[in-house]
Amino acid sequence: MAVDVKPCVLVHRAPGEVAEFMFDPANDLRWTGGITSSTPARPGPLVTGATVERTAKFLGRAFTYGYVVTRHEPDRLLEMKVDRPFPMTVRYELTGHPDGTTVAIHATGTPGRFFWWATPLLARQVRASITGDLHRLRNCLEAN
Repeated sequence: MAVDVKPCVLVHRAPGEVAEFMFDPANDLRWTGGITSSTPARPGPLVTGATVERTAKFLGRAFTYGYVVTRHEPDRLLEMKVDRPFPMTVRYELTGHPDGTTVAIHATGTPGRFFWWATPLLARQVRASITGDLHRLRNCLEAN
């Protein structure tokens, strides 16, 4: 059984503004819940091949994980391979909307032996976590 969630939110800002903020790991602590540090291998917005190391809390456990950007389309898409808490692909998807930008985060992955039995719970937790992140992202961008 796999985790496959794709929450979305409407942000009243242009896709370029959303991407500029969302695709820059310097802003991670402002909108990504559970993250206590985010350290890119090089500063600036993410592009294909970029790597970032994060420290986070998930399901009551603290851990460090890395991700690598596997696909980047300016102002539209950022895809990352994540290794923990289980291997996942996470895509930030931006779509123009008459009132701003529809922002979706699509997370897919298959939990390993440690988490396989809890896949339905994990899917709910991942969805809730991403939904919270999207609301914080919207609040950050619309507060200006």
